[in-house]
Amino acid sequence: MKKTLLLCFIHGFKGGDDTFGNFPSHLKAVLQHALPNVKVLEVTYPKYETRGDLGECVGRFREWLLNKIIDLEVANATPSPTVDPSVHTILVGHSMGGIVAAETLLSIVNEQPIHSQSTSQSSEPGSLMFPYIHGILAFDTPYLGIAPGVVAHGAEKHWATASSAYAAYNNLAGAFGWGAKSSDGASTAVGASKMIASSQTTATAAKAVNDANSGTATVPLWQKYGKAALVAGAAGAVAAGGAAAYLKRGQISEGWAFATSHLEFVGSLARPEELRRRLANVVRLSEELHVGFANMYTALGHAVNAQNEKKAAPWTGKVAGIDRTFCNLPKGELKRFFIPAVNDKATEETWAHMSMFEPRSNPGYYTMSETAKETIVEWVEGTAWYSESEAASSGMGTGGVVLDDEEGGDEDEMEVEEGFEKVQKPQEDNLANPWRDEL
Repeated sequence: MKKTLLLCFIHGFKGGDDTFGNFPSHLKAVLQHALPNVKVLEVTYPKYETRGDLGECVGRFREWLLNKIIDLEVANATPSPTVDPSVHTILVGHSMGGIVAAETLLSIVNEQPIHSQSTSQSSEPGSLMFPYIHGILAFDTPYLGIAPGVVAHGAEKHWATASSAYAAYNNLAGAFGWGAKSSDGASTAVGASKMIASSQTTATAAKAVNDANSGTATVPLWQKYGKAALVAGAAGAVAAGGAAAYLKRGQISEGWAFATSHLEFVGSLARPEELRRRLANVVRLSEELHVGFANMYTALGHAVNAQNEKKAAPWTGKVAGIDRTFCNLPKGELKRFFIPAVNDKATEETWAHMSMFEPRSNPGYYTMSETAKETIVEWVEGTAWYSESEAASSGMGTGGVVLDDEEGGDEDEMEVEEGFEKVQKPQEDNLANPWRDEL
């Protein structure tokens, strides 16, 4: 019986069909060469509304995935797809897409209806898994929340801009008699931050940072500024945007429901107990049911280290690039499921997070791609499912089943490969800092 390995790509918050760029076709090509016994296909989940209840998003995705896999099983003429499926799926999620993938796996294994409560609450796996999820390969998914350093370093960089904006607004207000002039706009902005940082706000911010870091690795020096970063960010928003917000108060009121709906979707990142429980359940399933699981997380590199050497220590302290990540990292045994993907060109965690799949913006793209391929091959190659498969011939299709990614055929694959050849890899003698001229 012929077998199919389906790579299903799921974008994250506010992402779309173009989130992964050419990465799906590239990964499919290298995997097909490495796993000749099966037919490798790839499909990207269409752009979906990243708002509302997370459980509803998971339910819609699971229904879409089920329909795709049933079509493939029919095309493969599988005798008993629920008992011995010919299609195994690797869920590949970026950012929040990795959480959607994890919740989908848990809901399938536990065989419980999707509802508003997270499926990570469940603990006992079922014996039936259809669709069959062979593994989850996540890319920069904040399974334990977003690292406070993302806020701290962002606040540090933009604080001067926010202070200048407040000073300009304050001087303009004084000129028109709207309020008393201030000869020192910057100090006024600092004063505004002190007004915002009431005792209640300070306590809440401190608790949020402590909760986010509970159960994660030893925190670096800059994370002690998490509270200050939250306060500074609030002050900057008031200082720079207060007047504009007042003038556009009607539009803001109309968009409030839209904004809160999006916040509901990402709200799971603010519930540390739920985050830890979900990760623990996925790891347990990985060990008990031999489901592959890994999270390739971004870390900064040479560009940040070069900046640290050139400038005086900032208020967040000098932190080595490898310690600046978008995701909170676990400690103990869970570390083995987290694989670093270093971006030596990026100087901000968020930028590295968003440019993972852009070879020109991520010098580590090829290393990341090779690691992804080797990880999936390790999950698949030694299984009975793979060894019992008929060798996939180069002309074997999907038996009349049309997936979203197959309209272009082999010509598209050739164009993709040619496109990758145009992006030059760094020369060996420049590996110390191949992008130093652009810093």
